[in-house]
Amino acid sequence: MSARFEPLAFAPGYRRVAGEIAARILDRTLKVGEPLPSELELAAQFGVNRSMIREALRELESADLIARRRGTKRMVVVRPAAAQVAGRLRQAFALNDVTVREVWQMLEVLEPPAAQSAAAARTPATLARIESAVAGYRGAHRQAPLAVEGVGEFFRAIAGASGNRLLPLIQEPLLQLLAAALGVLIEAVPPARERIGIAQERICAAIADGDGELARNWMAKHVRDFRRGFELCRIELDTPVPLG
Repeated sequence: MSARFEPLAFAPGYRRVAGEIAARILDRTLKVGEPLPSELELAAQFGVNRSMIREALRELESADLIARRRGTKRMVVVRPAAAQVAGRLRQAFALNDVTVREVWQMLEVLEPPAAQSAAAARTPATLARIESAVAGYRGAHRQAPLAVEGVGEFFRAIAGASGNRLLPLIQEPLLQLLAAALGVLIEAVPPARERIGIAQERICAAIADGDGELARNWMAKHVRDFRRGFELCRIELDTPVPLG
């Protein structure tokens, strides 16, 4: 075992225990995929009772730092997925009264450079995902819920192709916040559906050709078009994004 925990100097709470384990995870002493000691072993190492260990593990599990290995009771260290991180950030953004305008301002900052990076860093696998997202949107764009999913998958595919592992973590809560507004836009402004499909195809083609500048320019236009669509269907850009 790569990490051993020493008894705490004084009677701790479960959050202190969780903090000690989390520190070993975050400094990579405990690596992704590595199992934690059993509850009994942890209780002995920390010098606390088993119920306190159990509460600490629940805390770490809710933070997506550990998960139960399938078929066993052992906990292993995991890497939080973008969707898990997004759930917490999405609530924080919404409860801080982040507006639709602010979300799209962030997408204007993030998405054009992401498309440019994707053109330089694409691989056959990541390009295939972008092409699949474009085809998926085209096949479902007449159905608003599926069209919203298609828009989100396209942006996610671009982020994945960029090679920047931080981008999907930042991008996902923004996409989740905008999902409801996108549904209204696609229903209220029918021409938007075709414009979205055309923009996706142009961006995809530029990325496939390795033309980063063209991919960036088309993505910037694509994001601006969404904002204009919101204005056309009278979605108030300066009101907070709804949590639901």
